[in-house]
Amino acid sequence: MKKIAVVGTGYVGLVTGTCFAETGNQVVCVDIDAKKVERMRNGEIPIYEPHLDVLFERNIKANRLSFTTNLEEGIKDAEIIFLALPTPPGEDGSADLRYILGVADDLGKILTDYKVIVDKSTVPVGTAEKVHAAIAKNATVDFDVVSNPEFLREGFAVDDFMKPDRVVIGTSSERVEKIMEQLYKPFVRQGNPIIFMDEKSAELTKYAANSFLATKITFMNEIANFCELVGADVDKVRIGIGSDDRIGKRFLFPGIGYGGSCFPKDVQALVNSGNENGFSFEILKAVMNVNEEQKTVLFPKMLNFFRGDLKGKKIALWGLAFKPDTDDIREAPALYMIDALVNAGATISAYDPEAMKNVQGLIGDKITYAENEYATLENADALLICTEWGIFRNPDFDRIGSLLKDKVIFDGRNLFEVQEMNEKGFYYSSIGRTAIDK
Repeated sequence: MKKIAVVGTGYVGLVTGTCFAETGNQVVCVDIDAKKVERMRNGEIPIYEPHLDVLFERNIKANRLSFTTNLEEGIKDAEIIFLALPTPPGEDGSADLRYILGVADDLGKILTDYKVIVDKSTVPVGTAEKVHAAIAKNATVDFDVVSNPEFLREGFAVDDFMKPDRVVIGTSSERVEKIMEQLYKPFVRQGNPIIFMDEKSAELTKYAANSFLATKITFMNEIANFCELVGADVDKVRIGIGSDDRIGKRFLFPGIGYGGSCFPKDVQALVNSGNENGFSFEILKAVMNVNEEQKTVLFPKMLNFFRGDLKGKKIALWGLAFKPDTDDIREAPALYMIDALVNAGATISAYDPEAMKNVQGLIGDKITYAENEYATLENADALLICTEWGIFRNPDFDRIGSLLKDKVIFDGRNLFEVQEMNEKGFYYSSIGRTAIDK
């Protein structure tokens, strides 16, 4: 059993703290938001993430998971302190380290014995050195700073943490290696590796992984767009190339671009790090440009279908989160489509199982929000699908057809088979597949 403090209770911090508590550790989570801390003390989980609520409630009841707003109180007994703080992009795209360095500065003033301080946040190369310097400025005791990037997928974060593909730990200290290996051993019992490396390599590993996956997605979206021009079927191309184990089947599904809290921010931050060091990531610059355009790739198709005039058209919108099984709307393609459609004079009725509250908090009554997916459809001129939630995959097409003014679907996630939609009498436009008139 280890005594752990987790500073920051956002998505990464809360999953990290809860999962460490689940393996028998004593965890204190620290956050400056007093209302949020009080809600968590009362068993109210502030984010939506499948299966996290069960672990959260269980470990609070077992007194293994607690919360405080007082940093000194939170880290007092901890052997290991995880920094899970936001690193939002600045105006130039660089990762903003003010929160991490601010806490590091505070830690230096209150450390009373040896601690391992772990950067869990996604941070640029060289951040561990900056954190060490910020703490050392005021510290009177020994400490070590470690880079331990997270590889959590929203919607699968609990599984990813409890059964990781790999654990990456950046440290130059043998003492820290033993401490971190002991901490993570319960999570890798099936033999997946704990990979030790230097701090800078660990920091870059996270950015490199996310940037590669963003590139893979974007490449497939470009192939999909080309398929439409030449009359090829992107689904068949995807299967054909994904069967090559050098390429693999994952992250080859075309759509209306990637969003979320990681890929856009991390690609941008890596490009900026390159610029700061006199290096130009030409591939990643292209990835960002293509992805930006991809988010609204369905808009010109919709405009063309309605003969250049969307004024007064009602669009039913399914899905607001950037991906299913999350309430996260950061950089969600749906938001970009909403802007384009509303600016063109259309009205929108939307439904999402989890993200509507967040969207309403962001854009207010710019659109209307329905109680379920079918309620969006009444008297709508078309259905637009932006997120591939499971409940959208096998809908009642007869009901859809009866509620819509006309049987028109624009699908940004390729949920349905083109031929099947043709047989059901729909005009169906998707990504990388030829639209078929009803």
